[in-house]
Amino acid sequence: MLLVPGYTGSKEDFALVLRPLAEAGHRAVAMDQRGQYESPGPDDPAVYTVEALGADVRTVLADLGSPAHLVGHSFGGLVARAAALADPKALLSLTLMCSGPAALGGDRKARIDLLAPVLAAGGMTAVYDAIEAVGDADPRSAAVAPELKAFLRLRFLASSPVGLEAMGQALTSERTGSPSCGRSACRRSSCTGSTTTPGRRRRSMTWLATWDAAYAVISKAAHSPAAGNPGDTAGALRDFWATVERDGP
Repeated sequence: MLLVPGYTGSKEDFALVLRPLAEAGHRAVAMDQRGQYESPGPDDPAVYTVEALGADVRTVLADLGSPAHLVGHSFGGLVARAAALADPKALLSLTLMCSGPAALGGDRKARIDLLAPVLAAGGMTAVYDAIEAVGDADPRSAAVAPELKAFLRLRFLASSPVGLEAMGQALTSERTGSPSCGRSACRRSSCTGSTTTPGRRRRSMTWLATWDAAYAVISKAAHSPAAGNPGDTAGALRDFWATVERDGP
């Protein structure tokens, strides 16, 4: 099983689900995408397109021994979908975790757009300081352990500024995805946190109905179920993979 993180994320976003998946007998591998944290990326925006990053995922799948189950979180879901569309036979299944059919819009797109001039003027440190200032206004920020805050800053500053900008552009410009993964399509599922806004869940479920996908809501979790409720997230993945392995792709 290969787990792909989202925008500004890294393999550590899945740290809490790896043990329960391993204890259930699965070989679960989490990766950085290029330019994220401990996986350096070049200073070329062209290598951070969804298609290029999807090719990286297919390379990792081949190294692990395809076919495998693939999970993509948020922007990582767009990348995982690109990998599935390019080579569906490399997958046993595809799971999109809090990942919709196309580009971000509305307030979330506006926030990414506002950070572009901050990045140009002050680099990664200025961007993170701006993000942290917004986060500090959220009462939930006080509950975040100091060591986790320190890691999140370290991870962000270790990532590629070119990759950050290019992935942000990809995230806000992706076209609506095809509901098909090809003639020999892999099995598909999606999950989202229960505290995700009802409108966003409704839009995802409408799209998924045409995508012929299973759908799970992870209780007591928001946009990052693997961190917010790792036990139920691992359980939902295990249950879906078991049906795939029982009934076939």
